[in-house]
Amino acid sequence: MAKLETEDLKDIQGIVMSGYGDLHCASYVLLQVIEPAAARRWLGSIMDQITTSEPPAEKVSALNVALTCRGLEKLGLDDDTLGTFSRPFLEGMTTLHRARILGDADENAPENWVWGGNEDAEGKPDDGSAVDILLMMFTENEDMLKALLAETSFQFKQNGVVELRTLTAGRNDDSHEHFGFADGMGQPAIEGTFQEDKAAARNVLKAGEMLLGYINDYDKPADSPMVSAARDPKPHLAPPRVAPRVATGARTNLHDLGLNGTYLVFRQLAQNVALFRHFVDEATRGLDGQLDLSASDRLAAKCVGRWQNGAPLVLSPDADDPAFKDADDFGYRDSDAHGFKCPIGSHVRRSNPRDTLGPDGPTALKTANRHRILRRGRSYGHRPKDPRIADPIDRGLLFICLNSDIERQFEFCQQTWINNPVFGGLDGEVDPLIGNISKTETSPANSDNGDAERDTIFTIQADPLRTRVHNLERFVTVKGGAYFFLPSVRALRYLASL
Repeated sequence: MAKLETEDLKDIQGIVMSGYGDLHCASYVLLQVIEPAAARRWLGSIMDQITTSEPPAEKVSALNVALTCRGLEKLGLDDDTLGTFSRPFLEGMTTLHRARILGDADENAPENWVWGGNEDAEGKPDDGSAVDILLMMFTENEDMLKALLAETSFQFKQNGVVELRTLTAGRNDDSHEHFGFADGMGQPAIEGTFQEDKAAARNVLKAGEMLLGYINDYDKPADSPMVSAARDPKPHLAPPRVAPRVATGARTNLHDLGLNGTYLVFRQLAQNVALFRHFVDEATRGLDGQLDLSASDRLAAKCVGRWQNGAPLVLSPDADDPAFKDADDFGYRDSDAHGFKCPIGSHVRRSNPRDTLGPDGPTALKTANRHRILRRGRSYGHRPKDPRIADPIDRGLLFICLNSDIERQFEFCQQTWINNPVFGGLDGEVDPLIGNISKTETSPANSDNGDAERDTIFTIQADPLRTRVHNLERFVTVKGGAYFFLPSVRALRYLASL
């Protein structure tokens, strides 16, 4: 096991090692570059403010920055270097191919997004919504955040960048998201870092699963973007720490632009809380027409796979036991192979099947761990006073995750687990919370029936009889998104020097 040294932690942006749980307020500023030279100078001027991943210490604020492919191109990164980034990053989240992989259709289609997704007649990102730079700011309280935002925003126009949109989020003391469930459990830990200290062995991943330039779970170096040494004369960057995988005859005199960096996935997910509560209420209403709050809460937990305070159903199937609220050292194969405790299609079981999908437990766990992501999202919008009453407030989750391979990790999870209709032996089902739930389906071409009504179901396995809940609604809608490169501090200095 390779231990990450202090110098590495000083080079890795802090959001990799910490979700900044003590900093309750956050803003995500989406920027566009309008004058590259000035934008590079601005990037260089904020370098000393970038929060790094050195061992936990008291912080009153944090600042991190990431860039899209379009942003790197605007800053002046050459085509040869851009070509060494991963294909999903280069294509972006909104191309037709990637949208199909992610299940972004109907209301979730990129043409309906408020940022990141609109395209012009030639299929190029519309300047009105495309993002170049993501500035992430975290503080202890709202007053500090407002002051930091005001100070930073004042610098933008003078420094070649303009603010496209600012998304503000928070973290409640109970860490519950808007549907009412505790969030943030089930995170992997990076081998060789202090994240290992409290992690179960089953959740420790090779550094290359989350960081570029390190060995991944295949015992191969995670593919990392490279710069010709001639383009980095100072140098700002270091040669590859492990030999990169390059084609025969490719140049070998390279510097590693990706080392200690990673890819960041950002999606704005609006949550219809009242619709969700109405659905579970109506699906569990008694024969006498009376609302059964206990049954409603139980169905909501079955959809999620955990009780509201975090206890996993597989460990506490009958009640929300506070003793298990942070539990994460468990599997499904031996204790719940048939889904009698935690439904096979529940959100947490789909998003991390653990030891179930494979010929044996260890093989299944190893396979699942090759598709893990490190989540860093936060809720936005005020929590509803009454979750059963609809209101006009926009609320949801600013989903952020980190991974070294967008295609193998985030996209695989979305396509093969979340939206897979035959996941775990199911038939015609998707994730009940965030799956691509559509109410209509196109009839076969030789049919005269046109579009037919689709009955989207959720199965709750039981012995002797299963229960099927019908006519699921779309409770979560994608409002925006993009793929970003989260560089190391050294890589940021290189980009500022272009």
